[in-house]
Order: sequence, then structure tokens, then C-alpha cells
Amino acid sequence: MNFRIGSGIDFHRLTEGRDLWIGGVNIPHTKGAEGHSDADVLLHAICDAILGAVSLGDIGTHFPDTDPAYKNIDSKILLRKTVALLHEKGFQIVNIDSTLCLQKPKIKAYIPQMKEIISGVCRIEPDNVSIKATTTEQLGFIGREEGVMAFATVLVKK
Repeated sequence: MNFRIGSGIDFHRLTEGRDLWIGGVNIPHTKGAEGHSDADVLLHAICDAILGAVSLGDIGTHFPDTDPAYKNIDSKILLRKTVALLHEKGFQIVNIDSTLCLQKPKIKAYIPQMKEIISGVCRIEPDNVSIKATTTEQLGFIGREEGVMAFATVLVKK
């Protein structure tokens, strides 16, 4: 098969005393995402989408949160390693479509920088990276600002 689609989803709890990394950008906010790595929810969802497209499992399989080597690691490194796994299977990324779900902060101003970072790591044009954001209208854990979630879909070709 020459084309494949992968989807990814990730969630992280928001907590005080942590930086908020989304799409490789440190976004000023009163809370940050909790996790073993830098907890970049968007990059983690993209990693899962890439791995899923080529049947390589998930991010936890390749970068387990029980491994001290990944403690506080920059998720751009995880994405770079994931892209290398994709290339080893003879595939390349065509495009990425993603959605962030968070109540605050507003991230529109940071999207161009996120696209540049993600496209650079993935070796694709910034126009082939789509990042959208939505709130949950103050519903659920996202609306209460207890967590953040990201979805990603990736098209790859042989």
C-alpha cells in the first residue's frame, strides 16, 4: 500500500509549577502539563499518529514513561526519533492535521511557530501542517482547566 493514515490522541493533566509546552513552543501560562517528559500533548499525539500509520505501536512502546532516559525529555526529540522510525519503514509524511482542546490559554498567536517547528522536525513544508484549537465551552476536565488534549491525523506515503 502506497498511502496510509494514522491517528493519535493524547491527554495531560494541567498543574501549577510546570511549563506548558505545546507544539514545541513554551507558552506562558499559570499551569503546565504534567508528565514524564515535557508533556507536549500535541507532539505526543503526532508521534502516535505517525506510529499508527505504519503499525509500529504507540509512543509508550517506544518511549516508556518508566524509562529514566525519557525523564523531562524535549518531545521534539521524541518526534525526531519517531520520524526516523517512519523513514526506516520506507515512508514519509505527506501532511499532518491536528486539533488542540484547551480552555486557556489562547494559542492562535503561537500556531505559526508551532507549524515551523513541527514541519522542520518532520521534514515537510509548513503548509502541510494544520493546527486548530478549540475549547470545550467550559465543559468537563478541559473546561475546568484540569487538562489538555490533542488529536492528530497523519497521511504518509511509501
